[in-house]
Parts: sequence; C-alpha cells; structure tokens
Amino acid sequence: MVNVSVIIAIYNRKEELYELLKSLSLQTDPNFEVVIVDDGSLLDLRPTVNLFAEKLDIKFFRKDNSGPGLSRNYGARRVTSADDDNHWLVFVDSDVIVEKDYIGNIKINIITSVCDAFGGADKAHKGFNLMQKAISYSMTSVFTTGGIRGSKKAVSRFQPRSFNMGVRKSAFDRVGGFSEMRIGEDPDLSMTLWENGFKTAFFDDIGVYHKRRVDFGKFSKQVYQFGCARPILNQRHPEYVKISFAFPTLFLLGYILGFIEYFILGKGFLLTMYGLYTFLVFFHALYKTRNLSVASMAIISTYIQMFSYGYGFLKSWFLLNILRMKPDEAFPKHFS
Repeated sequence: MVNVSVIIAIYNRKEELYELLKSLSLQTDPNFEVVIVDDGSLLDLRPTVNLFAEKLDIKFFRKDNSGPGLSRNYGARRVTSADDDNHWLVFVDSDVIVEKDYIGNIKINIITSVCDAFGGADKAHKGFNLMQKAISYSMTSVFTTGGIRGSKKAVSRFQPRSFNMGVRKSAFDRVGGFSEMRIGEDPDLSMTLWENGFKTAFFDDIGVYHKRRVDFGKFSKQVYQFGCARPILNQRHPEYVKISFAFPTLFLLGYILGFIEYFILGKGFLLTMYGLYTFLVFFHALYKTRNLSVASMAIISTYIQMFSYGYGFLKSWFLLNILRMKPDEAFPKHFS
C-alpha cells in the first residue's frame, strides 16, 4: 500500500495557501495527509488551515524562519509513517494548484514505475493573468530552459524540483533530506539522490499549475538568484556539470558583443541572430498560448530570464572560481 504525505513549506502566502488546500480537498483519492510548516510567517495562517480541518487530514506547525529546504525537513520528520519504503513525501510549493486526480495519479505511477523520487510538469492555468502565463512560458520553453520543467522528452535524466516533487521516505532519510541551501536546494537534493544510487523519474500526468511571480521585477530577482546558485551546485556536484548551464551567460555576453560589433565595426550579424531568436520565441509562444498579448510579453520575460540568470551565473562563477570565495561567504543569504 502506498502512503502519501504532502508537505508544504510556506512563508506568508495566505491566499495561495487557500487555493492550494482547496485543490487538495477536491482530490478523487482522499487517502493522504497534509503537513504544513509555517516558516516564520508574519501573517496568521492558522485560520486558513482551520477552514479545511474537516476536509483534509492536516498537521500544522509553526517555526522560526530557516528557508524552504530545512522547513521541508522539519515537516518530513513529523509525518505519520509505518513503512518508510512505501511512504512517499510529496513536496509542492505554496503557490501551486493541483488537479483533482493529482494524488491518485501519483499512486498509480509509483506502483507502475521503478524510482525513488519523481517530479512532474510546471503548467500555466487558464485563470492565470497574462504576465503569469508569459513567465510560465519562458520558464518551460524549449528556447529558454530546454523544456526541462515541462516534459520528460527534454531531458535524459529528470531532475525533480520542489514545486512538484516526490521522494520515497527511506531514500529521503538516507541522504539527510534537503541541505542548508535556501536557493537551489531541490536540484541539490536530486543530485545527492543520484550520487547515492537512487533513481528519479518524470510522471506525465501529475502537472501542477505554478503561479510564480506576478511582475517582471520580482521575476528578474528570482531567476538572478537561480543563476547565482548554479555555480555553487556545480562545485557540490561536479559530476553533473553541463555546458548548457552557462548558455544564459553566453547569451548575455553575445548580446553585448552584438552592440559592440554594430557600433564599432558597423556590422550587425550578432544582432540579426538575436532578432531571429526573438521571432522564434514570439511565434512559438503564440502557438503554445494562442494569445497575442501573452506571446508579446513572453519576449520580455524570456530576455529578463536569460539576462538575469546569465548575470547571476557569471557573478557567482567569478566569485567562486576567480576570487576563490566560499559559497557562504559570497552569498550568505543563500544559506540557512
């Protein structure tokens, strides 16, 4: 028998928590528990949790702020488990919504798949606003991330992310759960599982609707932090370093060189390539979303993502590899 505990680490997001719990309360398979860990929120989340006390098997805990990874570990230690090998910890971000067959499909996939951890797709709900849909496109598109968040066809070895991630409890306990990293803690866990001989999988039918950031400024800061985290992860897991991790930085540097080429040499080859890329993004986004406004905004979100991530990666790589700084010295806010 497969047992599931859904663990939600949350900081302040009261309205998002309501939407997530509502979607969980509508599951076709009601046999699961929910463990909510309030990571030192400034808002009182208990009234929202109490609204679902009779609809869901909920445990609620409040603790001092330590970041999402350690808060998930805190929740994992408080699940009800009689058999760790058949008990699965399902981590979802507080800003997602799940479909009514989410839990049921997870259990079906677990029974029919050989894996110790799994992940699913990251999708945009039809009710999201235009900016959220544009950001969702840029985070899942084959022209930006290679589609690694949206399809198993995009990767040969899937790396689950904490917005939609399940781990066998025995495997989670063996590797010690999430690390002290506040950003990049989920790919860090995935690679740690690989290093310990555990297998990961992508499940097609457990996608979640991820609301993400609601404006371009916040989105830029978020992906910048992702870029800063990648060289740290490369140091921690050198076996899994890929040249593709540096593509956003090369994209940023190429764009700068394009302007130098144009104004100094009077040639526009590089900028022409970026123009072609822009058209590809626009028409691909238009095809995917069937919305002209979203496709137009997707161009902006794509460039923000590539530039912000690329700059973060470059800065982090320089600090860690040229100045030889330790990760916690270069980015103290990235660690608990």
